[in-house]
Amino acid sequence: MALTFLILLVVIALIFEYINGFHDSANAIATVVSTKVLTTRVAVVYAGVLNTIGAFLGTHVATTIGQGIVDSSTVSHGVILCALLAAIIWNLITWYYGIPSSSSHALIGGLMGAGIARAGFSVVHIRGVMEKVIIPMITSPIIGFIFGLLCMVTILWLFRRANPNSVNKYFRRLQLLSSGVMALSHGTNDAQKTMGIITLALVSYHALDSFEVPIWVIVACALTMGAGTMGGGWRIIRTMGSKMIKLKPVHGFAAETSAAVIILSASHFGIPVSTTHIISTAIMGVGSSKGVHAVKWGIVGSIVMAWVLTIPTCMIIAAALYLILPV
Repeated sequence: MALTFLILLVVIALIFEYINGFHDSANAIATVVSTKVLTTRVAVVYAGVLNTIGAFLGTHVATTIGQGIVDSSTVSHGVILCALLAAIIWNLITWYYGIPSSSSHALIGGLMGAGIARAGFSVVHIRGVMEKVIIPMITSPIIGFIFGLLCMVTILWLFRRANPNSVNKYFRRLQLLSSGVMALSHGTNDAQKTMGIITLALVSYHALDSFEVPIWVIVACALTMGAGTMGGGWRIIRTMGSKMIKLKPVHGFAAETSAAVIILSASHFGIPVSTTHIISTAIMGVGSSKGVHAVKWGIVGSIVMAWVLTIPTCMIIAAALYLILPV
């Protein structure tokens, strides 16, 4: 029975990974699609392949998810199941309304909520959550905004005497590179979160003696996220690619480059940042270079509200599921 439940957990975790892929595909391709540098079909395949490759470039974030959020010794399969279900429910709700929320924070919130429902507040690693989740949640969007703005201002200054049409033709080619790096960075961070959850389940089942991500888990998560990205989350792509600000190739390049640098740095240090938060705020920063009124702040307000609500809402959903379901 325990083995059957473990297999079920792995399957549900991969379902979450797939949903994460199409929910967050906008992170990698919204700008390159909205600027018409690539068609949507080509863009999702391009991003999907690079997401898959990115997932093989380390396991630092997976370790943080598996050991740095809650006490792994008190985590049961029921806790993991409820965390995954809560994250899936939140992702589907935000996808339906086209809101680019954080799949990472949904999973972290679910893990904390279900863990607290099982063993109380002491199960949560407060210091780890503060250092690896709360502080980056606040600082990374700010850094994304600043980097995006500075990158755009620098480009405008360097090309201040150039013909705008010539500049955009030049950056159409460069955006192919920047969108690819953005997709790669997305894979390095987001794919690892499900790796951490599956490995945590294997440890709690005693299938592993220590927390070390098996190669088959890396391969399964990488391929699943790539497939999900190829599925495309068109509602969120439209929100990020055109509703917040009208983008041209130069803007897309600046936003993607800024976001990719931040995400790759976070992945290197094992910080499970929200790739959604970072690329969204980088787009806002780039848009602000055209003037405050260039950004549709009403839509931005709705997005930020979803960011604030993600962790507490998923905590409540996961805790409720743990108390209701016979796990």
